[in-house]
Amino acid sequence: MERIIFHIDVNNAFLSWSAIDLLNRGYQYDIRNSYAVIGGDEKARHGIVLAKSNAAKKMGIKTADTLYSARKKCPALRVYPSNYAFYKEMSHKLFELLNKYSPDIEIASIDECYLDYGKVKNLYGDELEFAKKIQKEIYDTLGFTVNIGIANNKLCAKMASDFSKPYKIHTLYKEEIEEKMWPLSVDELFGIGKKTAPKLHELGIHTIGDLARTDCIKLEKYFKNSAVNMIKSANGIDDSKVISDEGEPESIGNEITLDRDIKNKLELKKYLLGLSENVALRLRKEKKYAYVVAVILKDNYFRRKSHQKKLKNATNITSEIYEIACEILDEMEIESVRLIGIRLDQLKDISNHQVSLFEDIKEREENKELEQTVDELKNKFGISIIKKASLLEQKIDKKYLN
Repeated sequence: MERIIFHIDVNNAFLSWSAIDLLNRGYQYDIRNSYAVIGGDEKARHGIVLAKSNAAKKMGIKTADTLYSARKKCPALRVYPSNYAFYKEMSHKLFELLNKYSPDIEIASIDECYLDYGKVKNLYGDELEFAKKIQKEIYDTLGFTVNIGIANNKLCAKMASDFSKPYKIHTLYKEEIEEKMWPLSVDELFGIGKKTAPKLHELGIHTIGDLARTDCIKLEKYFKNSAVNMIKSANGIDDSKVISDEGEPESIGNEITLDRDIKNKLELKKYLLGLSENVALRLRKEKKYAYVVAVILKDNYFRRKSHQKKLKNATNITSEIYEIACEILDEMEIESVRLIGIRLDQLKDISNHQVSLFEDIKEREENKELEQTVDELKNKFGISIIKKASLLEQKIDKKYLN
């Protein structure tokens, strides 16, 4: 079966959805056609631009500008408040519409998702024609436009959907990568953060093609384990599956929305500890072992990203899951985190553990015994009887909390 992935992204979601909300409530004109921004409370810390109209963009206004500076650039600017309840409603309607055609949908954020079209192509036919049908149906029934990227994997589908906007359909099949993606600036490669891009330019790596042809050994000196993934991404290589949030029996996860934005990885690791305990406990209740650990982050603009690691040995031990999660977090670039989560994938009924020469078997067995004891206490007296995280902090290598 041919692998065909769609990336569906709402064009200027917050502004478009606010415009629809206002029109529904009797507003006389569409703010998408005016000098408009969606902004937070100017008296609080959220007095910044969350979304902007094309007219405002042409005046030099950028997302995350302060409202004060935005008004200096455009005196005629109108600021409209965000309405997250309505945004969630519109998001739900979008994903509900898409779910009519396929259950294989992975929600990446409030306004974007991946759809595994290869599994349903025999039902709906040519992917380009189906993409046009979806675009039109969304606009006709919901009132907003989307971009659709079509490719052989999630990475390239995401890249394709960003080529040009709005209301466009782009392809980036594997045979098109060299022509369409390699000439782009390395800054535009999905997953390359604001701190990584300048360093790549310093090394003489200016385009995605430059990165694709770079010797991995050269990059490892500067980016360690991330070097391999960076080069794979530049070559359009991505084997990750479309993981549906619903009906996914081979996945266990837990997320927490933070009460404030956090930019410090040390502080985030404390949340990872509690999350690791929760998912590991559920894993052991299911008598399962996980081969893949993923860390999920979301910022206050609802942009969601995740990184994952495949393990040599499947595990259900809290301390091992936590250590892997910390390693993943260390490799991720963060700016301001509002939600953090852990997901365990590729669950198996048994773990054929291969012993390493450098592994402390005694410590591993002690961890298993500790977890078995705590699990028994929680089953007998309730989940709040003891917080194993406090015990683990004394056992886990302190490099993860320093």
